[in-house]
Amino acid sequence: MAYQDSRTEYVQRMHRVLAHIDQHLDRALSLQELAEVAHFSPFHFHRLFAAWMGETLGDYLRRRRVEVAAMRLSAQPKVKVLNVALSVGFGSSEAFTRAFRSRFGCAPSVWRDQRRDSQNSKMSQVVSNSDQADLWGLSENAFTLTTQPGTPMKVTLIDRAPATIAYLRHVGPYGPAVGRFWQETYVPWAVMNKLGFDHARYGISYDDPSVTAPEQCRYDACAEVAEDFVVNGGALKGVVPGGQYAVYQFKGSNAAISGAWMALLRDWLPSSGFQLDARPCFEYYPKGSFYDEKSGEFTCEICIPVMPL
Repeated sequence: MAYQDSRTEYVQRMHRVLAHIDQHLDRALSLQELAEVAHFSPFHFHRLFAAWMGETLGDYLRRRRVEVAAMRLSAQPKVKVLNVALSVGFGSSEAFTRAFRSRFGCAPSVWRDQRRDSQNSKMSQVVSNSDQADLWGLSENAFTLTTQPGTPMKVTLIDRAPATIAYLRHVGPYGPAVGRFWQETYVPWAVMNKLGFDHARYGISYDDPSVTAPEQCRYDACAEVAEDFVVNGGALKGVVPGGQYAVYQFKGSNAAISGAWMALLRDWLPSSGFQLDARPCFEYYPKGSFYDEKSGEFTCEICIPVMPL
């Protein structure tokens, strides 16, 4: 096996482990189980994981559990702290509180109160600047939130089919760094593989930068491909899970999209009657989606996986 093929296989295995962890945070995950997912012996897998991730498997599991819990505490203010703890694999509120305090310096309930106060302050600002007394408009499949005066945020529920993707991963801060990753890494690879704007694209965010350290945030730049597509150039292959998603049609610049994500996750979601599940959030760029080189404006669908609360 050539060096590049061998490295791609190694990285693919490790990515499968990370995906398996995120999908099964609600239960105990043993070294033996995760080593089997990676097709390595437990002894070697433990060392390989630490070398690749820069932290031990145990440390990574604890970090992911409390970081996902922190996101759920913020997005699901009506859910009991114990239920959040159980949803990420902790057997008791006491164990969860210890781990959460070690990571964030405060108890989960304090974290939630601080986030709620911040959200209420933002919402009060919107109300004070708007003639609308009622911010929410609901229909069977669509919801509207006014995030700025006269600017309704329409969120639609849709069912998506699974999609096969080829992707390149960026690990590090979001924001401008992700834009550079698309231009400097993804575009040359896509051109080489004839995956232009006639192919749907995805930008998959696995972490919340307000919770996870910037240098540990993960982001995949993806092209939708046929199931028999052969990856090369350091790309990997995967599947965007199907199912129900809440979708916001975004049009704007890189500077504005983070605000749209925040409005969707921290303003719309808590009052929607839905909660996030274990699937990743992503931006979807359909075939021929709009992009203005002069202004930097673009369109995409911001998609968050949801299930009933």
